Amino acid sequence: MQKTTRAIVLFCLLLGLAPASHADRYGDWVLLGEAHVDGQVDHDKISVNAPGYFRAIQIGVKGGAIEFYRVLVHFENGADHDVQVRSRIRAGERTRVIDLPGDQRKIRSVEFWYGKGGWGSSRPRVNLWGRR
Repeated sequence: MQKTTRAIVLFCLLLGLAPASHADRYGDWVLLGEAHVDGQVDHDKISVNAPGYFRAIQIGVKGGAIEFYRVLVHFENGADHDVQVRSRIRAGERTRVIDLPGDQRKIRSVEFWYGKGGWGSSRPRVNLWGRR
């Protein structure tokens, strides 16, 4: 009887942890904007119109891999935050969480510099996510 009880308790604990790990990975994120990478230039910009303040961002990729080099976050107060990313992000994945300096900040736009990641004839889409 005790083995069964222990197994049920362990199962419930593991079940309770699963949503928390998913929330840590992608939960509580707000879509701030998107851009279609055209392949003609190595630089794009996403203007952010989402209200509120954010403490972190992530960039997601769909439709092909992108080699990111640099991300520049422009805040409403005129300050900038320059991040060297240097990561190849495959389709369906996101960059690491990029923490923003100071208190939660209002984002005006985000620029990113990238290289092709073997797209073929398709052009990837970049999604910008913010965490409050």
